[in-house]
Amino acid sequence: MKVLLLKDAKEDDCGQDPYIRELGLYGLEATLIPVLSFEFLSLPSFSEKLSHPEDYGGLIFTSPRAVEAAELCLEQNNKTEVSKIGLDTEGETCGNAEKLAEYICSRESSALPLLFPCGNLKREILPKALKDKGIAMESITVYQTVAHPGIQGNLNSYYSQQGVPASITFFSPSGLTYSLKHIQELSGDNIDQIKFAAIGPTTARALAAQGLPVSCTAESPTPQALATGIRKALQPHGCC
Repeated sequence: MKVLLLKDAKEDDCGQDPYIRELGLYGLEATLIPVLSFEFLSLPSFSEKLSHPEDYGGLIFTSPRAVEAAELCLEQNNKTEVSKIGLDTEGETCGNAEKLAEYICSRESSALPLLFPCGNLKREILPKALKDKGIAMESITVYQTVAHPGIQGNLNSYYSQQGVPASITFFSPSGLTYSLKHIQELSGDNIDQIKFAAIGPTTARALAAQGLPVSCTAESPTPQALATGIRKALQPHGCC
């Protein structure tokens, strides 16, 4: 059974994308199509902030792109500055902004502000929650999200070769925005047979807002949770 995941491929230590591997364990043939591209912004300003870690109580990362921006900045700094920063992570299992805000608020807060490198489409849930708890935070936009230039061509090729997939998974509201029109046009009347899945509750709400039935929302944003959810959704009368 063929399933479509709207994300870019990321090989792990085994040399395979973990989503493809986990879905394959359930006999599902997954194809990945990237729908988003990212452009970095304000890296000199971000680099300057990173070179003064004494000014901040910590860093908040909520996306791989923000981490990549930090890595780019660190590569440009000298080794002395890099060693002063030393990134130890906490709260990585929270899964969404609401839970991350709860986790941060439960920790002993510093008088120094937290530095939040983010994208241009960031939601205000985390900043608002921290502000309401009196936790200082400084945001800096370090990347912007744009549509992947190959969306239409890649989707056209997929549908012409593979046909209508049994399931399509969206990984972000912006990915949905940039790809939905093409999917609707290519699927036609067969769109009702597709099981739509979301990587998390925010994306699920975006799907519902577009009038699409959400057959599966992953319990956590991991390959294992998504694969389990899609398998259940594709079973007769399945839901998750």
